[in-house]
Amino acid sequence: MAAPSCGTMMEAVGNGMPTGDKLVLRGLKFHGFHGVKPEEKTLGQKFLIDVDAWMDLRSAGKSDNLSDTLSYTSIYRIVKEVVEGQSQNLLESVAQMIASKIFTNHPQISAVRVQVGKPHVAVPGSLDYLGVEIIRYRSIDAPN
Repeated sequence: MAAPSCGTMMEAVGNGMPTGDKLVLRGLKFHGFHGVKPEEKTLGQKFLIDVDAWMDLRSAGKSDNLSDTLSYTSIYRIVKEVVEGQSQNLLESVAQMIASKIFTNHPQISAVRVQVGKPHVAVPGSLDYLGVEIIRYRSIDAPN
C-alpha cells in the first residue's frame, strides 16, 4: 500500500500494523481504579502502558530541534491523566481514551498503538501481565 498523501511515512503492512517513524514510550506505570470488580474500583492496582505514536520525524532528524517533533512528556501526561483519572470498567475503554486524546491533542500523529496491561490479576499461574492492545488510525478513527 502506498504512503498516504498527507506527507507521512506511515504505511500499513499485511497485518495492519503501521510502519515508518514513531515515538516510543515503554513500561509506563500508574496506579488506577479500572476494572469490573468492586475491589478494583476501591483499592485500585498498577497498570503498565506502552504507546507507539506514528509521525514523520525526518525534519527533527535533520534539524535537531524539539520544535520539529513532539515531546515524549506530552504523550506521557495524556496517559497519566487517563490511567489515574475516571474509573473505567474495561481496559479497552482505557486504551481507547488514551488513543483519542493523543489524536485530539496532536494532529501530527497519524496512527497510535496503545497497550494496557494489568500485572496483578487473579488467575492461576505465572505471568507478566494480561491486557489489551489497540491500533488506531487518524484517517479512520479520528478523521479531520
